[in-house]
Amino acid sequence: MPQARRRFKYRKRRDRGADNPRPCFWRADCLIFIGLNPKQRAAEAAVTYGQSGMIVGLGTGSTADFFLQALAAALASGRVRSIRGVPTSKQSERRAIELAIPLTTLAESPAVDVTIDGADEVDPQLELIKGLGGALLREKVVAQNSKKLVIIADAGKVVSRLGERSPLPVEVTVFGHEVQPAFLKSLGAEPTLRRNAAGEPFVTDNGNYIYDCRFARMDDPRQVEAKLKARAGVVETGLFLGLARVVLIGKDDGVETRERK
Repeated sequence: MPQARRRFKYRKRRDRGADNPRPCFWRADCLIFIGLNPKQRAAEAAVTYGQSGMIVGLGTGSTADFFLQALAAALASGRVRSIRGVPTSKQSERRAIELAIPLTTLAESPAVDVTIDGADEVDPQLELIKGLGGALLREKVVAQNSKKLVIIADAGKVVSRLGERSPLPVEVTVFGHEVQPAFLKSLGAEPTLRRNAAGEPFVTDNGNYIYDCRFARMDDPRQVEAKLKARAGVVETGLFLGLARVVLIGKDDGVETRERK
C-alpha cells in the first residue's frame, strides 16, 4: 500500500539551564537528545503517540525497552499523565513495574489506544516480521486489539522483502513439535528449534516452543501465513501483516516516519 514519508525537522533549543543541561533538538513535545543511538531516537519520538489518559500497549525487546524508559521519564516529568500500559510479555511487565509505569490488562481495558513495539524486519509496505524476543503471540494479541500500532526501529531493520535478513519465528505447541520441521521444510524454510543459553528448548510465556525459519525467498508472506495458521500445532507466526499504521525509523541524523494510507 502507498505510504507517506517525512522527516522530523529539529531546531536547537537555547534554554540550557539546570533543567536542560544537555543540548537537544525539539519537535512539539518530543525531545531528541544529541548522543542517542538510532533506536533511542525512534523510542523518544514514539512518546508523542502516547497522550494523557491513553491505554498503551507496551512492546517487548531492546528497542521497546528504550520506549519504556522514555515513557517512564515522560510520566515522571508530568509531560503525560494517567497512562496505563498493557504489557506484551512477562519481561515488559517486569520492566514497567521497575519503571513505575501503571499497568492494566486486556480484561480490564480491552480497547488499547496505541501499541508501541519494535520489529525485526520492516518491508516497503510496512509489513513486519517480529518475534525474535519470543513474545510474538502476546504482541500480536495486543496489536490486533489496538486502534493503532506504532513500530520503532533503526534503519538496519528495513528490508526490501520479508525474510531477507531475519528468520521467521513460528510458535508451536510442545506436544508434537517434533513433526513440525518436516512441514516447515515443505514451505521452503530451514527450521531451527530455538534454545536458551543452557542449550534447552526456549519456552515462551505461553509454555510453547519456537522454530526460527529461514527462507531462501518469501515471495508471498500472506500465503505462508495462511498455510502456517492452517497447521495443527502451530500457535502463531511472526508475520505481522496489515497491522502497522506508523513506523518510526531512527537514524543518525533524526527519525523518519512512514505511514500506511
